[in-house]
Amino acid sequence: MSGQLLQFRAASAVDIERLIPLINSAFSIETFLEGTRTDEIRLANMMCKGTILVAENESGQLLGCVYVEVRGQRGYLGQLAVDPTHQGSGLARRVVEAAEDHLRGQGCEGIDITVLSLRPELPRIYRRYGYVETGTEEFHPTQPLKPGEKCHSIVMSKEL
Repeated sequence: MSGQLLQFRAASAVDIERLIPLINSAFSIETFLEGTRTDEIRLANMMCKGTILVAENESGQLLGCVYVEVRGQRGYLGQLAVDPTHQGSGLARRVVEAAEDHLRGQGCEGIDITVLSLRPELPRIYRRYGYVETGTEEFHPTQPLKPGEKCHSIVMSKEL
């Protein structure tokens, strides 16, 4: 994957129908939540607040995406999704770097992300990208947790 030519661009409303299956398949590991990770309404709301960057290969195949939002001098990065057939290929790092470049270009001096405590592998991955844990906060899910599950958000940050 590291040598494959990728194009990064801001998603538009016409991309929503391709984004939904990509994101839901990438997050299918999150069996602790009821329902799917996203739908048309959630994506449309996200696009009103921020930008979804998409990564496409030379033939226009959607391989990954990430949500970015400018919050003053800091940016927020979330819902990083990579097509399951390309996970482990280095694509996630390239998508994160594109998001960082985008936010840097918007004048952001740092980036914050939140990862779920029920995904213990994620802090280790984001540490490899230069993020460090900076706190915790209450998790406000867009769909309910399955009965008996407890979760909080781990805040991680990186200075640009």
